[in-house]
Amino acid sequence: MHSFRRLLGYMGNYRGLVALAVVCNVLTAVFTVVSIPIFQPFFNILFEQTEPVTTAPDRVTSLAELKQYGGYQVTQWITELGRQTALLYVCGLILLSFLLKNLFRYLALFFMAPVRNGIIRDLRNELYTHLLQLPLGYFTEERKGQLLSRITGDVQEVESSILNVLEAIFREPFIIVGALGFMLLVSPSLTLFVFGLMIFTGVVIGGIGKALKRSSGAVQETLGDIVSRTEESLGGLRIIKSFGAEDYQSRRFAELNDTYRQRLTRLLWRRDLSSPLTEFLGIATVAVLLLYGSRQVFGGSMEAGTFITFIFAFYMVIDPAKNFSKAWYNVQKGLGALERVEAVLDVENPLSRVASTSVDRLPTTPGGAAGATGIEFSDVSFAYTPDGPQVLHHINFHIPPGKVLALVGGSGGGKSTVADLLPRFYDPTEGSIKLDGQDLRAYDLYKLRARYGIVSQEAILFNDTVYNNIVFGMTGVTSGQVEEAARVANAHDFIVATPAGYQTNIGDRGTKLSGGQRQRLTIARAVLRNPDILILDEATSALDSESERLVQEALQRLLVGRTALVIAHRLSTIQHADQIIVLDRGRIVERGTHGELLERGGAYQKLVELQEM
Repeated sequence: MHSFRRLLGYMGNYRGLVALAVVCNVLTAVFTVVSIPIFQPFFNILFEQTEPVTTAPDRVTSLAELKQYGGYQVTQWITELGRQTALLYVCGLILLSFLLKNLFRYLALFFMAPVRNGIIRDLRNELYTHLLQLPLGYFTEERKGQLLSRITGDVQEVESSILNVLEAIFREPFIIVGALGFMLLVSPSLTLFVFGLMIFTGVVIGGIGKALKRSSGAVQETLGDIVSRTEESLGGLRIIKSFGAEDYQSRRFAELNDTYRQRLTRLLWRRDLSSPLTEFLGIATVAVLLLYGSRQVFGGSMEAGTFITFIFAFYMVIDPAKNFSKAWYNVQKGLGALERVEAVLDVENPLSRVASTSVDRLPTTPGGAAGATGIEFSDVSFAYTPDGPQVLHHINFHIPPGKVLALVGGSGGGKSTVADLLPRFYDPTEGSIKLDGQDLRAYDLYKLRARYGIVSQEAILFNDTVYNNIVFGMTGVTSGQVEEAARVANAHDFIVATPAGYQTNIGDRGTKLSGGQRQRLTIARAVLRNPDILILDEATSALDSESERLVQEALQRLLVGRTALVIAHRLSTIQHADQIIVLDRGRIVERGTHGELLERGGAYQKLVELQEM
């Protein structure tokens, strides 16, 4: 029910179109049902069983009076125009009713098309936006391929399995009710067979539908694994080839793909059972009706034309019932996919919730202005998961405005974790982090992150132009400002040497550029942002000497007058830091300036000696 409520919520954005579609579906059902009794005078005229109706009703307010008026009109046609012309008129009415039925059926589909596609657009937009808002910790637990599968395959499954059959869900019940109403008027006893069929069909379809929903979830889960395995293999293609593991990876993929084939086959077997099962049950009932109804015709209790019309009405029930049962199967299949999408949409984001409660208490002093107190870590501890090991233990330090703090230490010491806590990619498990005297959680999250410029070890770029990668996420920027930022980052010269200059596409993750060029673009992006605080996470460790020199020059320009947290792998780059902290297994083991730590002869000196060997 929760899933349907969510879909109905999306549908509320298209109330006008949905209302028009419902009206057209109702009119489709009306003209479908109206076409049924029109056949009765046709058969009665054909079999010469028409009983003359010589008086018209004074007014038509009931079905009996409508039937009397129809009989009177047919009698008039036969008397005045002859039997052949009367048949022609009745056939014209039948054609008109079917024309209107199909016209309104098309209009219903016409109005529903933008609704279906609009709902899928809204659902996919909400899912994508929600994924961008979720904290980084969520993505350490979820496989990227599963998330890609949900935003592509699962959302599309909702469209094809649920929204694609909405018109059937809106239309067929009206037709079934109308046809059954006519059948009840003609012969209540014969109609009991139809109710028996519908009850039996409902029980069978309901049971298979539940199994279909479970199977759909398993199928979509396996499809997510396929996407994940493909994405993983493409990302690690260099390693796969260098280790000659192509056959190994192909076998693993083939096994997974075969599992998907088997599960999907079983799913389709169940789904495709609905239509033939419903049709067989319908034909079986028709056979019983023919036997039972023919006795009433032979006994004189029912006219032959009326009986044939009843059979036609029952046929009008079979086809909508078949379509409705097929639609119900598809809905059950789609609900499995929708629940997987909802599993992501329903993930709460604690970061946005905490930040939004304290917007009014934002400090107004920028970090770096007079009166600012800089950054302060107070007894901070952190674990990535509630039951996981602590990676930081009681960290305490203070970075005054405009000063540079460097973090050094072995791999796994917790340096990058400290950097991730500053922009609130995570919140500390214990303790607090303050910026200008206010806890980070008192800031609006977007305003907080707008004060940081981050340059990481991995140059994260997008498949876009050089210009758009530098401007990324910023508005109101001029081309002159972009060029100036590139000059500060030592990037302007290589940019103008590319075929299209700043409009050159850099490829997927910047693969058309060298490592040093990619890193200088990320520095230009940080320069253009003009942040109060810089976070430099081993920004030169993966570069060659020449690239490192250019990047280091750009970083020195970027650091002027700014508060900075620098994570250093090459200790020569942080000798002029105002303070250096040595981390080991999440604990601070030393702190001081470069000269003080060398004189102390402790962990920092050992790190320096190791790099000089």
